[in-house]
Amino acid sequence: MSLLEVRNLRKAFGGNIAVDGVNFDLHAGELLALIGPNGAGKTTTFNMVNGQLRATAGSIKLNGTELTRLPPREIAYLGVGRTFQIAATFASLTVVENVQMALLAHNRKVYSFWKPAAAYYREKAMALLAQVGMDSQADRASSELAYGDVKRVELAMGLANDPKLLLMDEPTAGMAPKERNDLMALTKKLVVDRNMAVLFTEHSMDVVFAYADRMIVLARGQLIAEGSAEEIRNHPKVQEVYFGTGKTFEKKTAGAQA
Repeated sequence: MSLLEVRNLRKAFGGNIAVDGVNFDLHAGELLALIGPNGAGKTTTFNMVNGQLRATAGSIKLNGTELTRLPPREIAYLGVGRTFQIAATFASLTVVENVQMALLAHNRKVYSFWKPAAAYYREKAMALLAQVGMDSQADRASSELAYGDVKRVELAMGLANDPKLLLMDEPTAGMAPKERNDLMALTKKLVVDRNMAVLFTEHSMDVVFAYADRMIVLARGQLIAEGSAEEIRNHPKVQEVYFGTGKTFEKKTAGAQA
């Protein structure tokens, strides 16, 4: 059985149908890219999986559990993590305190003013930071970090609930080519090491083709193609709709400019 099963997913905003009958599966240990031109419906689809938007119709199941009527917090407790296009950390806290706060939230605990957040879950927070290569900077203020390092801290925070599925919204947005490559190589390693699934949206095609195990392509709210990098690269409908010219994708290394 697939970890994530999406069937006949539909979202309408008044008379505008943003997502129309989308179907796909995602398996543990797989990195799946959700791509498409602007306005394709990928962000809407992504937010329905996360629970930020409620589907008009259709089904989203995680290990057989229906998610479409659950709020984001309950979906997180079932094992769905999330990172955002713009990295969100508490600048006033240290690196490790940010991860401790994520652990506190997952464990439904509230820290008291006489027992600061730094007193909780430090060992587990340090272990998560080690996984993303940030344990040596644990006690630095988050406000002092380079943007690429902030994204690594956010990734550690996204792992705080030990997710079966991690949703990554434009994970490399705003990053330099080397930073993009490093972050996605790390994500790929975590997918394998943790046997978790990752669904990510991304505009940088070099990242998508270098790291995605499979891709699904949306256009005008409908799924028009799915497959491997080579299958998507040579798919005539994708070439026509994605670029509007029929030209082929150029092969790029992960470190190249998008």
